[in-house]
Amino acid sequence: MVSEADRARLEALEKRIAEAKKAVDPPRSAEGDKYSQAQLAWRMVIELVAGLAIGFGIGYGLDHLFGTMPIFLVLFIFAGLAAGIKTMLRSAKEVEMRRAAKAAEEGEDGRGN
Repeated sequence: MVSEADRARLEALEKRIAEAKKAVDPPRSAEGDKYSQAQLAWRMVIELVAGLAIGFGIGYGLDHLFGTMPIFLVLFIFAGLAAGIKTMLRSAKEVEMRRAAKAAEEGEDGRGN
């Protein structure tokens, strides 16, 4: 059977392990969450602008090559916009899946309950 001395040593060991975990993985602050949200916002803006820029470049290049100035430019700008929006939605879905996984890991239902 387990003696009182062993039980006390086990409790002391558990306390030291908990302190070591806190030192290695400190609790996240609200500032870290704000920084993460700003990163996500900039990522989405860059994805949208990149889609537009690539569409503009391809459209302008094709129009210059074929001598039909605004036709391909307009078409590929809209295609680039659609691609940028699709990429933004994929990023938002990825973030939502991470958030849901984190909430499930913590035992919450994702609504703060």
